[in-house]
Amino acid sequence: MRLPCLLAAIVALAACHDQANGGGAGVRDQITAVGSSTVYPFTTIIAERFVTADPDAKAPVIESTGTGAGMKLFCAGIGAAHPDIENASRRMKAAEYRDCAAHGAAALLEIPIGIDGIAFAESKRGPRMALSTVDLYRALAAHPGGRPNTARTWHDVNPALPAIPIQVYGPPATSGTRDALAELILMRGCDAVEPGAATLAHRDPDAHRLLCTRVRDDGAYIDAGENDNLIVQKLQSNPDALGVFGYSYLEENRNTVNGVAIDGIAPSYEAIAADRYPGSRLLYLYVKKAHLDAIPGLRQFLSLYAANWGRGGPLVRRGLIAAPAGVQARARSIIANETALDPETLPS
Repeated sequence: MRLPCLLAAIVALAACHDQANGGGAGVRDQITAVGSSTVYPFTTIIAERFVTADPDAKAPVIESTGTGAGMKLFCAGIGAAHPDIENASRRMKAAEYRDCAAHGAAALLEIPIGIDGIAFAESKRGPRMALSTVDLYRALAAHPGGRPNTARTWHDVNPALPAIPIQVYGPPATSGTRDALAELILMRGCDAVEPGAATLAHRDPDAHRLLCTRVRDDGAYIDAGENDNLIVQKLQSNPDALGVFGYSYLEENRNTVNGVAIDGIAPSYEAIAADRYPGSRLLYLYVKKAHLDAIPGLRQFLSLYAANWGRGGPLVRRGLIAAPAGVQARARSIIANETALDPETLPS
């Protein structure tokens, strides 16, 4: 073969392995994922099983960056330099999709993998708290009633609660768990007590979100980063504090922490699966269609995920709540047919 033809063949072969690249970043033969610390342990389990099923496969690289920070990395482009998968503890936002599309990643799979709950927890030596969404809104919102939050103890929030300082360790603003806390817990409490809040939600969603979901930054809510295990450790050293994380971390640490009931419902598998617990939410994978042919094993990885997210599977044993049968069937269909996400359905 003449040299020019040989060079052309090499270039064509590289393109087969990195069809989406276009940026000259070379090739990659291992799966990469970024995103949610809540979804991280589930994707890690699948990565371990992926390598066990094919010892010749490169171990996937899974990073816990938080949903929001992961979206920025995921949407920055297509090709070997950019992640294949975004683990997400909430749905992608319309603005994030526009960022993806602007960088060439308009064709995405949105795969619901199961259900999780925003769990509040306390030390086994804690005060045995039971809270409502209104209590949590009044304790954690930056401006309840339109005024700066001056509550220092739980008794200030509700006379029936103990006079201990409000200290809640939770995820940072880049976390999908933080977004879910705001939307599932604080917004519900806000709508219950703020005059006109529910009407404002329809008239001006941005103003409603600002009123209801901005978290105070004066020390009552403590940003503990993306390491949920660190929150568990902090509760052990500070028994008067509460922590916020995904239900799977509560389940994993039942020997050291207790779940806190919200509106009379304790965080449990059954309550979250039945959508009775106020903090229930779906978890997702986002996958670039352009990478399915470019990255070896990516399709098999997704199929392995679907084979293990059922009620009796290893992901549920790790703390995932199995999605209803209809949701699982839809997710399997998305994987099998490589059905692209409709961006018109995404939240603002």
